[in-house]
Amino acid sequence: MALLERVTTLLRANLNDLVERAEDPEKLLKQVILDMENQLLQVKTQVAIAIADQHVLERKRLDYEERVAEWTRRAELAVDKKQDDLARAALERSLGFRRMATSCEEQVEDQRAQVEHLKESLRKLEQKLSEARERSELLLAQHRRARALRKTSAARATVSSRSHGATLRRLQDRVTRSEAVDAALADLVGDGIEDRLAALEEQETVERLLDEIKARRRPS
Repeated sequence: MALLERVTTLLRANLNDLVERAEDPEKLLKQVILDMENQLLQVKTQVAIAIADQHVLERKRLDYEERVAEWTRRAELAVDKKQDDLARAALERSLGFRRMATSCEEQVEDQRAQVEHLKESLRKLEQKLSEARERSELLLAQHRRARALRKTSAARATVSSRSHGATLRRLQDRVTRSEAVDAALADLVGDGIEDRLAALEEQETVERLLDEIKARRRPS
């Protein structure tokens, strides 16, 4: 994500170096702090969105698990009523919802990792912003003293000014980089043989579950 790339650029910013190279250190420091504040707000928003998405996925997982239990109860009822075909159909539904619950759990884990990554970026940016605010005045005072002690020729000042301008342009380009688009992961599709084997395995699982239910429901 370009947002995190821009945050990383700001986190790596060496304020001493920026002040030393800038033509207007006070203006540059204010801009750096403003950029950090803007990125901080964006990261906070991203964290909130990621947490909300995680909660949605967790609710979906719980819903799928409830459906697994519901269709298992229906299979048991069908067994009690001597309706094996109906019990098999109910167990197939139960297995389908179990697969969705498992898939949802994997997505929850991925989302949880993303939330933690964003939280860590937020913590680091808050720390860097606090440091920048505290050091800005000190850095400006140090810069003024250093400039008072240095006397450079007009030619060197001109060359230096051009170099500084290029440095600032490169910094601005990195800060304003557009957000990248995350690559989508392609779904893997099995061939026909695998599909048929998977169907046989599922049917075998259904029969096993049906036998287990019958065994549990058989009078002692």
